[in-house]
Amino acid sequence: MPELPEVENLRIGLEKNILGQKISSVEVRNSKIISGKGTLRTASKKKTKEFESELKGEKFIAVKRRAKNLIFELTHNKTILAHLKMTGQFAYKASTGKTKVTGGPARNTTHSVVGGHPIEISESTLPNKHTHIIFKLEKGTLYYNDTRKFGYVIYFKDKNIFENENHFVNLGLEPLDKSFNVGYLSEKLKIKKGKIKAVLMNQDVVTGIGNIYADESLFEAGINPTRNASTLRKKELENLYTAIVRIIKQAIKVGGSSVATYRLLDETQGNYAREHKVYGKAGKNCTKCGKLLEKTTVQTRTTVFCPRCQK
Repeated sequence: MPELPEVENLRIGLEKNILGQKISSVEVRNSKIISGKGTLRTASKKKTKEFESELKGEKFIAVKRRAKNLIFELTHNKTILAHLKMTGQFAYKASTGKTKVTGGPARNTTHSVVGGHPIEISESTLPNKHTHIIFKLEKGTLYYNDTRKFGYVIYFKDKNIFENENHFVNLGLEPLDKSFNVGYLSEKLKIKKGKIKAVLMNQDVVTGIGNIYADESLFEAGINPTRNASTLRKKELENLYTAIVRIIKQAIKVGGSSVATYRLLDETQGNYAREHKVYGKAGKNCTKCGKLLEKTTVQTRTTVFCPRCQK
């Protein structure tokens, strides 16, 4: 699943490509994707009809992000909430045949502009068997593809309805929010009894941190991922706060981490993977002390750490 830096880069890329464009038509090919957020979802003909008819003619006026969620704001106060989950993907193909590359000039290509988890067939064929929603725009087409169909794209008739749903009520602060500081982190963690890595990934203290950035932040802070969150001392909390902010900022700057199947909107890989110190490096030498990095499991996720540097 993409973490905050990857989703933020996708948000930026989508904004550059679709902002201001009117939706000419919408086709929902799999109603479950637009019918709810849970794993067990029932296709709704009513929601499908509303999705297709009420979005037609609207324009994209903003693309925002909260944690790992994308929020599309449209004209007439309408809103779309999207979460890629494990294998969701947005692909935008310009009708001119030119691809607008994030951070560079347009170039001619036979490939689509893809953001999220790449699906091999999407690089040559759009739509394809994994395409579940098609937004025809003025200058191109936006597709939502998903191989395992865990993601969701939900339409709200009014922004107030979306806000009143309190979808983000259980989320903690964004790591780059001004309110996220050592004091906040200390107050939240002192009442937590779980392992510090699990607490960071649970999203109710700080959002957007998953397996990759939890491992990297804890290594930089010198904290063992299996430590109980409530046992962290003042200096350790300061180190952890500093590590989280620095790493998230740097990962956003360089495009995120491309591991497994994640790609950016212009189909390039994020570059932060080159800076990983521990993630995916079990059995290799620690960059600080030279000792072999070890792995364990925290909340079913493979966790890599240095037994000497992380206490």
